[in-house]
Amino acid sequence: MNGHKKHKGKPMLPFSIIKAAASGDVGAINQVLKYYEGYIIALSAKRLYDEDGKPYLMVDDEMRRRLETNLIVKILQFDVNRAA
Repeated sequence: MNGHKKHKGKPMLPFSIIKAAASGDVGAINQVLKYYEGYIIALSAKRLYDEDGKPYLMVDDEMRRRLETNLIVKILQFDVNRAA
């Protein structure tokens, strides 16, 4: 094993990235957003039906942006001193 903790088989974000993101580092914030991208897409997917009644999924871009914005707000509000 490479020493990184895992959650549901996926390596967890290093605390250094979380700390940098909470301090406003844009690159680190983007790394956090990328880490949660699949989850955000899954949450913002809607099941629609075509004219033949066949279901398909479509990402609601407005919902995706709202979820990303809310995550950014929470990242910036995160108190790394209480978490350490």
